[in-house]
Amino acid sequence: MNFLAKVFIYPVNSLILSDLVERFEHIPLTMMNQVKEKVTNISLDSPPINITPEDPKIGLRYAAVEVPAGVRGRMALIGPLIEKTEAAIIVENPPANFGCVGCNRTNELMKYLVRDKGVPILEVKYPESNDDARDFVNQIAAFLKSLPKENQESDGLPKEDKKPVEEKPAEKGAEE
Repeated sequence: MNFLAKVFIYPVNSLILSDLVERFEHIPLTMMNQVKEKVTNISLDSPPINITPEDPKIGLRYAAVEVPAGVRGRMALIGPLIEKTEAAIIVENPPANFGCVGCNRTNELMKYLVRDKGVPILEVKYPESNDDARDFVNQIAAFLKSLPKENQESDGLPKEDKKPVEEKPAEKGAEE
């Protein structure tokens, strides 16, 4: 299966959004995959001690030391997802059972960082009726269909690693 774009979803642990993104052959960037990677990684001794010495440092890239430790810990998982994102779907005012990070400060920081990244974003209100739910899914489907059809990393290099080739200065003797 050829995946097209890496789509950040908010709430970051919504199974419904994750499934919708996968159905349109995009990669959902979710908390579940981050946690799976952490707990199946051999660098961890054993849960509940499920952080490595590097995790607090990663969290500090996104939130200052004065910010509560829970925010930094969550951002240690979520921040790298935001860095990878090529598009985003943000659901406003979802109930806790739709997907919940458990910390409003983290939620606001996540949304700010995604918006600041400048990627295509669909912001939709959580549906409150059957008609709203139908529109909700149709809006998400239209957004996912509108994303680029070709992977921009076709040569195998991520976009930020592509550097212009610098020409070497001419030798002194060659000018004369």
